[in-house]
Amino acid sequence: MIDVLVADDQALVRDGFRAIIDREADMRVVAEASDGVEAVELTRRHRPHVLLMDIRMPRLDGLVATRRVLALDTPPRVLVLTTFDRNDWVYEALRSGASGFLLKDVRGSQLTDAVRVVAAGEALLAPAITGRLIEDFLARHGLPSPTPDACPLSVREQDVLRRIALGESNSEIAEHLYLGISTVKTYVNRLLTKLELRDRTQAVVYAYEHGIVRPGHLRE
Repeated sequence: MIDVLVADDQALVRDGFRAIIDREADMRVVAEASDGVEAVELTRRHRPHVLLMDIRMPRLDGLVATRRVLALDTPPRVLVLTTFDRNDWVYEALRSGASGFLLKDVRGSQLTDAVRVVAAGEALLAPAITGRLIEDFLARHGLPSPTPDACPLSVREQDVLRRIALGESNSEIAEHLYLGISTVKTYVNRLLTKLELRDRTQAVVYAYEHGIVRPGHLRE
């Protein structure tokens, strides 16, 4: 059973999410929060597997609340939902550690499928899509100068990270780097652990911010 906490300042939206989630046999809503402060408090109390987090909420917005929730000892997977399709919010949500991002106009089946994906420990957005979102953000805002020499990864781990940023699967990475799939899995798990990252999507963000990949590489 996947325990879900819904955080949204609109009661009607929370009711709708609850109705969609509770009709599924493998998931249930364990609590509802009307603002970011409640979201953090109820996450600490109920320890849900997945937290549906709105971005625009009173007292504490969803981006700050996401960072606080993910700093807890047993953090949930966070699925950010909003009515606004803004790449800068997508980027900040992913950078804060969210595992996915959805607009509120998705169908019920898309929402429940997304909950299952993030509950299983996977990132909702494909790495290639994440890369394009980051490129758009960089083009408009820029980031501090990258420091690739300070990266704690080995040369081979950086090679694997570059391939992750290209959106390649483990089998594709294995083919391009002439490695076994089990070896690639070991490298992926090792680099995520070294960098203290939750999933491949966060790895893409890291790769851009530290100069391991550069804007435009997806189109080469």
